Order: sequence, then C-alpha cells, then structure tokens
Amino acid sequence: MTAVSNAALDALPDRVPALIAGGGPSGLFLALDLAHRGIRSLVIEPRTTIDPDRPRAKTTNARTMTHLRRLGLADKLRNAAPLPVAYAQDVIFCSALTGHEVTRFRQAFQLVLGRYGPQPECGQQVPQPVVEAVLRGAVADSPLITLLTGLSVEDLDINQGSGASNFGPRRFGSRVAVSDATGRRKAVDCSFVAAADGGSSTVRRRLNIRLAGGSAELSNISVLFRSDSLAAAIALDPAVQYWVLGPDVSGMVGRLDLGNTWWAIIQGVDGSGSPDAGHLVRSLVGADVDVEVIATDPWTARMLLAPGYGHDGVFLVGDAAHLNPPWGGHGFNTCIGDAANLAWKIAAALEGWGGPALPGSYELERRPVAARTIRDAAANGQSLAYHFADPALGRGDADGEAARQVAKDALAVKQSEFDSLGLVLGYGYGSSPLVVPDGRPVPAEDPVSYVPSASPGSLLPHTWLDETTSLYDLLGTGFTLLVDRDSMGGGTAGQAYAAAQAAAAVRGIPLAVVGVGPDHHGTAMATHWQAAAVLVRPDQHVAWRGTDPVKAAAAIGVAAGWPLATPSEDPDRSSRVRAILP
Repeated sequence: MTAVSNAALDALPDRVPALIAGGGPSGLFLALDLAHRGIRSLVIEPRTTIDPDRPRAKTTNARTMTHLRRLGLADKLRNAAPLPVAYAQDVIFCSALTGHEVTRFRQAFQLVLGRYGPQPECGQQVPQPVVEAVLRGAVADSPLITLLTGLSVEDLDINQGSGASNFGPRRFGSRVAVSDATGRRKAVDCSFVAAADGGSSTVRRRLNIRLAGGSAELSNISVLFRSDSLAAAIALDPAVQYWVLGPDVSGMVGRLDLGNTWWAIIQGVDGSGSPDAGHLVRSLVGADVDVEVIATDPWTARMLLAPGYGHDGVFLVGDAAHLNPPWGGHGFNTCIGDAANLAWKIAAALEGWGGPALPGSYELERRPVAARTIRDAAANGQSLAYHFADPALGRGDADGEAARQVAKDALAVKQSEFDSLGLVLGYGYGSSPLVVPDGRPVPAEDPVSYVPSASPGSLLPHTWLDETTSLYDLLGTGFTLLVDRDSMGGGTAGQAYAAAQAAAAVRGIPLAVVGVGPDHHGTAMATHWQAAAVLVRPDQHVAWRGTDPVKAAAAIGVAAGWPLATPSEDPDRSSRVRAILP
C-alpha cells in the first residue's frame, strides 16, 4: 500500500482497474476484498487522519465480523477493540444509572461468550475510528491497494476512460478527476468506480441521483466524555448500553473503553441553543459525577435511499446509497454488506468470467436489504427512551415497582433493535437473476427470528464441523459446490460433479467442489440444506441447491451472470432450461 498526503497529486497513477471514492469503512473494506481476489484498487480519501473523538458506529455485527474473518481481520479487530465481549453482553433500561433497572435485553447485537452458532463469529462492540484504523493497517500491508489521503474526487466522465473492461458483452470505463487542497486536478482512467464517499457523495451527484426519504422530527446529541467517578457510581450490572428513561433527560450511556472514557446520546432535543453537555450527562447518571466533555456531535436520524445504485460501471456503496437511523446498529454493517456483494462482481468482470447480469444484480440484491433495514430502524426510532419516561420509575415503593412493570411490558417493542438476528442474517437474494429458484417455500422475513435455510439466495446455513472448523472455512474466493459426503456413494465430490467443473471451466469461472460432512453433532449436511449439494457464491450466499449434477452444471453460468443461450445459438435450449429449473 502507498499512503500519500495532499502534496502527492502527481503520484496518482494514470490508470487503475477500480477507483474507490472514500476511505471510510465501506471503501477500505471494498479495497481489501478486491485485493483478497487479486484486484488492484486506488482509494481516494480527503481525511489525512482518523478523528478518535467521533466514535459514531459502535456495533460490528456477527455478519460483518464473519466478512472480516474471511479477510483474516476478525481477530485483529477484536484485539484492537477497547471493550471486550466478555465485559458485557446486555442492554439495560433504567430510571437512571444510579437508579432502578426496568428491563434488559440479553446477548444484544450478537454478543455471545464462547463459540457462536449462527455464524463463525459473534458480534463485537468497537467504535468506528478503531475499525478504520484496523482496516487502514490492513491496507498498508497490501501491495494491491493505493490509499491517497488529502485528495478528493471532484468529477467523472463515464465511458470516457481508456481503462475500459468487459462485463459480458458491455465495456465500462470512466475518467475520474481528482483534486488536492490547492485545487489542482489530475485525471485517472479506471474500469470501475465505487462511490463510498458518504451521504453527500460527489459521485452520486454527478450521476444525477438524489436520495429520497425523510428525517426524524427531533434531533439528538452525542457526547464523548471522561469521568473518573462514573463507574463506581453506577448501581446496575455492567451493560453494553444503558437506556435511561428519565423524565427530564432521556438517552443512552455506555463505556467506550475499560478506562474512564464514555459516550452518551441525549435523545429527543430540539436542536436549538447550546445545551450544557455535562449537565445532560449528569441527569442521565442521576448523580453529580465528574464529567470532562471531549466532544459533542448533534445529529438527526435520516431515512434516505437512492432510487438507483449507479450504472455503466459506477456504483454507489454504503452511505452514498442509503442513510438509516442508528437504532439497532445496522448502518455501518449494511455498508460492509454492500462492499462484500460488489467486490466479487467487479473481480469477475476484470477477470473475464462475469456475465452481463452481474452489474445490475448489485442494485437488485442490495437495495431491498437497505430498504428493509431502514424500515426496521425507523420503526425503532418511534420508540425511544423519552417515549417511556415516567418519574415513578425511580421510586423505591410499590408505585415505582408497578410503573417499572408497565414500562417493561411496553418495552417489549424494542426487541427487534437488540435481538435482530433475522435482520442481520435472514436477508436473501431470492429474486436475483444470479439465483436459481427451486420452488420450495422460503422462511418468512422477520427482524428477530432467523431460520437458517439453504433456499437459493439465502445465506449459507452455518455449522461447526468440529471444535475449531467452521463450514465457512471450506469456502474459497470463487464459487464453491459443497456436496454432502453421504450422498456421493463412495466416490469423490469431484467425480460426482465433474459436469459442473467442466461447465465452469468453459467460461473460466473459479469453482471448487468440496465434499463435506457430517457436522460436529453427526448430522449430515443434506439435513441442513435439504439437498445433496449447494452452490455457494463468493459472498457466501446460496445460488443453487439440488441433487442432479446436470442441473448443478447448468446453474454455474447463471450464478456468474450469464444467460441461457437463445434458440438460434443453442437448438437444445429447452433441455437446458429443464436442466436448471426444478
């Protein structure tokens, strides 16, 4: 990796396969995922340093941690996290930090001690600056990534660059204008552009795409502070977050580290004036503790979604495509999901094995996920701490006990905010052109309940093969055809599915055929999948499941974005269609 300051405009390369506008978490992750697949990229980031006083996102969920595991970064992030999972796993609602507990949500945000079942990795509480520092460190170790800081993407001309690349029968290429702090510009030609440049994205504006949606009526104030006496003053169990249902000031408080650094969010303020942040924090605590304010950050929750995710080899990623309220901690994680979906498709195009359906599939697959996430977060934003505030919650008598029971019952509505496994793992791409439906029922979408399913489009159901080996550890950077060992009749997976390997070889599609099973409980894989084999995409989603090797062979091309041949090109097309459909 080459890191260059704003004096290094002249160091810009003339051409690069992929240019990423924005070096926040989604842009850095995209660059790392591309490098994981052997693809060079250039990241343009205006910030020269990471601001440690703006923690912003603090929740890295189990799905994102699994993506980081795939890149060899999960343990690095856990080791860098200032708050270990062992410290706390619950969210506690209370009258004040020195008051009474009202209710709690256990193992919030997939924080689980010991080995986790639904994914190879559980969640991790870690502030966004730490995430960015870990990702920047990994970028620095990669010879395939150039990170240029202090520079900005100012403009782009689509289909003007000389670095065009095939995507099936289409060719893409853009010329991107990059500027330094003095206003000097230089052009870079690239095959693909990823706009990971945030909610005010320059690239999105150049595409004439506007975010649509609305904002919450009331604002919030984030406070980063130090306190030497707060930890001893808290009368409650350790928690990832405390939600304070105060009659005068309501909001959230949590540790940022195991020392004396804390964060708070004051919910439901009108946004006017200059409130005393120290006073607000003491109100949440319920005691006159010392408060040294490090930084304050007023903000308003926004529910915004782009009507399109780009075109002609230019893609919107993360906050450039969607902005959602933080309730549930899904925003940053949804951004990483975008990058993971896009990375393998760009790699497929540059390596020549990706078909013409791949570019459009990015929007078709990821936009519904963002829309669903925004809806759920917005719904949780209708039930914030001040909606449940009651002076009686802090009383120690029977009236207080009764008030806390009423509030506890009402707070059941918050379950999907903290126990959102259905939202984190239960999303699917069943309607994608890259997925071969099998006609069987699919689990209903639910923000809380996650039903593992190998239904095409779904995330591959996870299981442990032994005490240390995850099923996901068998997946490569390309496609993986997992075959239940009990169904192979004494042969090998490669022998049983030789036709699939041959079909992949025709277009150069990377495919590994792997026999697997049983799991650590002795359960056959076919029981988990409801099929003898599953074709798993590079992003760990199922593209096809079945038993017939001929159908598996036909599914390979579709999963890589290639259409079935037309009748004039293939007289036996009807038999090919029958081969791929159930």
